[in-house]
Amino acid sequence: MCGIVGYIGPKQAHPILLDGLKRLEYRGYDSAGLCVAGENGKLSILRAAGKIRVLEELLKKDPPKGIRGIGHSRWASHGKPSEENAHPHTDCKKEIVIVHNGIIENYFSLREELGTKGHRFSSETDTEVITHLLEENLQRLKSRATPHPPHLAHPLLFLAVQETVKELKGSFAMTLLWKQAPDTLIAVRNDCPLAIGLGDREFFVASDVPAFLPYTRNVLFLEDREIAVLSSQQCLLFNFEGKKVSREPLSIKWNLSQAEKGGYKHFMLKEIFEQPRAVEDTLRGRIGPNSTPGFLQELNLDAEILKRVRRVHLVGCGTAYHAGLVGKYLLEHLAGIPCEAEIASEFRYRRPTLDPETLLIAISQSGETADTLSAVREAKKRTSHLLAICNCVGSTLTREVPSTLTTHCGPEIGVASTKAFLGQLTALTLVALHAGFLRGQLSAEELRSFSEELLKIPGGIRQVLKEEPAVLKISKEMYKKEHLLYLGRHIQYPICLEGALKLKELSYIHAEGYAAGEMKHGPIALIDESMPVVALATRSRLYDKLCGNLQEAVARGAVLISVVNPGDRAVTAQSAWTLEVPEVPELLSPLVNIVPLQLFAYHMARQRGCDVDQPRNLAKSVTVE
Repeated sequence: MCGIVGYIGPKQAHPILLDGLKRLEYRGYDSAGLCVAGENGKLSILRAAGKIRVLEELLKKDPPKGIRGIGHSRWASHGKPSEENAHPHTDCKKEIVIVHNGIIENYFSLREELGTKGHRFSSETDTEVITHLLEENLQRLKSRATPHPPHLAHPLLFLAVQETVKELKGSFAMTLLWKQAPDTLIAVRNDCPLAIGLGDREFFVASDVPAFLPYTRNVLFLEDREIAVLSSQQCLLFNFEGKKVSREPLSIKWNLSQAEKGGYKHFMLKEIFEQPRAVEDTLRGRIGPNSTPGFLQELNLDAEILKRVRRVHLVGCGTAYHAGLVGKYLLEHLAGIPCEAEIASEFRYRRPTLDPETLLIAISQSGETADTLSAVREAKKRTSHLLAICNCVGSTLTREVPSTLTTHCGPEIGVASTKAFLGQLTALTLVALHAGFLRGQLSAEELRSFSEELLKIPGGIRQVLKEEPAVLKISKEMYKKEHLLYLGRHIQYPICLEGALKLKELSYIHAEGYAAGEMKHGPIALIDESMPVVALATRSRLYDKLCGNLQEAVARGAVLISVVNPGDRAVTAQSAWTLEVPEVPELLSPLVNIVPLQLFAYHMARQRGCDVDQPRNLAKSVTVE
């Protein structure tokens, strides 16, 4: 999501840190900063909102001297993009400096507790909580006799870090330094990537290998629940319990372009494989086995609004519109609220029925989509209840509306949206679940049960990703086709639309998505031996009806490619190819069923020699009407 860099060695730190941040720009960010520790103990901290070149200009004016430092490029999650919210963050005494990726789920309760102990906060971030918590633990450990771990120059700092990570809930990768511990840098990983570059009497830290690839290709990848203690002489690894860990470094063979993509051939493929994490991070801290609707406080959305609203409008463009269509099924089924999902560019011109009892949900990856912003501005004239689902904190959309549910998917580089779509589906599921609970449509037990199933979805997506070789095999047979039809029923219909859109965007093949029951009302005229049909045929209450629709297509010569659950017999018997996905509750099935369609579009485009990451005529953020 964000970019971390760190350096300790014989060279001046700030040029290395700045270079590393530039090499991580592809990850996306909205602010940047660094800290350099000088020989006299002085900590020089520079932070700036906006592009790294703004930070670079500050460094030119007053370059900090020192051979130890950390840096960060931030993608906002807690708090708007600003200099105050940019990393690094410090404690009350300005002696501890930390940069952090991830989400601290219990930051709010920790912040309140630390506030009662006299700690004062200068940012809106969850990260700053870590610095004050570490300060508190250092002070407490100083006041008592504590056994010191061997081989460490500054054991007190290590012990305080150990105590701190025990109190943190969530995902975090962080790098930190302490004014009172010269020649020491500490890196910590828990469920967020972090790597150590091993040089000649120098060490590098980064959230991704490209940051230090020009300096060394010898890398130690930290595992979850590990702490690295770095000096200019050695790198020591420990687990959170304090036990020393030994691991051989790896030699990286990738070139810089490959390294930026994590070894994947394209950003889009990398982002498809990041989807389990995108769903986990969007759920993190917002739902659990004993879930309650408390996450509405994060949205600044009054629970009474969800109790009272009589109608919901969901607006978006392209992929975001398809997410809205799924959201319509979810909200109507789980919360009993009448919904309309609409293309934003049409909504703004048709005099929609809006009143004080209407909630408008605007969906946008970038938060800068011109048609969606115009729809929001039109809606604001007639209702004050607006909610944004967006991947970019501080974007125009999040500033225009009073409530935002952020999807924590991280930057999406590929123009064709994949992981942002799953983030939107996840966010809409959260809204529907909590609205259903508040309105009495779901009991506490039903909410708990559905939450447990939702938490299993990332594992299901990982299982689907193992089907990639089968998808590649099918694409090698199908890539010369010029037309495809996608069929599904009920909540699978929007996924058919999205699957067809991905194929059009990436491979330039004409494709259409249809509700399968609509096929006999026109599209069946297109079906013959030259028309492949992609069917979303996982088990559902309309499974038998879908089987009948598919039989009609096969009877007319259609080549059937079906997405099915394990053990399927009826659809499999009719299909030329099948792709298996795990069986999940029907309302959650879009989260897994879209994945093979994304992989199919990707490999079809690859077989046809298309530019996967930057398809022709398309832009990542459409900022004109």
